[in-house]
Amino acid sequence: MNRAAATGSIALTLVSAFTLTACGGSGGAGAAADAKQTLTVWAMGTEGEKLGDVAKEYEKTHSQITIKVTPVGWDVAHQKLVAAAAARKLPDVMQMGGTYLSEFADMGALEPVDTKTFHEGDFFPAAWQQGSYDGKSYGVPWYVDTRVLFYRTDLAEKAGLKGAPATMADLQKAAEAYQTKAGTKWGLYIQSRGLDTVQSFYPFLYSAGGAILDDDGKPVINSAEAVHALENYGSYPDKGLSSKSVSPGYDPLKDFNTGAVPMFFGGPWIMGLLDENYPDLKGKWAVAAVPADKASVSVAGGSSLAVSADSDHKAAAQEFIQYLTDAKGQADWFDRTKDLPANTAAWTSGDLASDPNLKVWRSQMETAKSTPSHPKLTEITSKVDTAIESVTQGKSTAKAALDKAQSEVDGLVR
Repeated sequence: MNRAAATGSIALTLVSAFTLTACGGSGGAGAAADAKQTLTVWAMGTEGEKLGDVAKEYEKTHSQITIKVTPVGWDVAHQKLVAAAAARKLPDVMQMGGTYLSEFADMGALEPVDTKTFHEGDFFPAAWQQGSYDGKSYGVPWYVDTRVLFYRTDLAEKAGLKGAPATMADLQKAAEAYQTKAGTKWGLYIQSRGLDTVQSFYPFLYSAGGAILDDDGKPVINSAEAVHALENYGSYPDKGLSSKSVSPGYDPLKDFNTGAVPMFFGGPWIMGLLDENYPDLKGKWAVAAVPADKASVSVAGGSSLAVSADSDHKAAAQEFIQYLTDAKGQADWFDRTKDLPANTAAWTSGDLASDPNLKVWRSQMETAKSTPSHPKLTEITSKVDTAIESVTQGKSTAKAALDKAQSEVDGLVR
């Protein structure tokens, strides 16, 4: 999911202002699950467009339930959720991106997950963690994504490369070989500056054993592991292996198609985009796990389903979420959307079990790490964005940039 980070500071201020008014819940038990009632649901992006069809199927076997699905664009989702929470008018069920679930949990707007009904062990570890805040779970994992390496196999052959790079050292050697032997313009696409640069940096940071916050919520962004990761990341633009700047809205798939960019890190939806928009590339690309530094670790993304603390329909909401997140519901959702299931039992049959590309995604999800769980995450990661940019643009060493970010983040989390 792509967060609307540009509005983050304003939104977080509003959240803080409304924290007391949003806490508490409806105060009553609410309607029983088998009572006649209407559930309101907000879902974002493509999921919002597709969920209505699933809701109609659900209504066929739950005649007492009417489900009203409202699609919401990701670009306005955060603002709408903040406004609704402040007015205590959140829907009964809402899709929550992992980058701001903690924000709404912190203000008391979400109902804790019933862990007797939903079991952590049924889901990828990072997916469950993404829906957790301050030791409690507030979102049931719905679908997941992560980042793996896309690379041009035909150009790899020209470059004399055998298979995908297995380590971070191999990755840089491969980038050099693509340029010098296969004649590509760049060796690897990484985002060098701008909003959410941290998303491109996470695989380097996590694979090196680094983090932004530790398990206690204390900043550790200037650790030796993080400095090593940023030195590695910054070496690509420094050596001319990656561009120092790209235009807003840059799409690496176009340059991947022409061969100007032979490698990049991307999410699962990109496989479909390549097949649909660049059919001539079929058989000329593959995916592979993030090359290992200390280990092969990528960033976990996706969304959870949460229930409003003020809902009068919590029992019915819980049953609908069960329907969407059990193994059968997850497999059906994959067939409809190609969103990767968060429930690991859904991966035991069909393409999810047999497709070699999908096996790469499953393996990567087993070790993936979620983004930090903190209500000020948008502000925190903006400091890391700035640090990364200062290094990729040759304005600072990795150590100096991350020392500065550490100080700034420390001021935010105190």
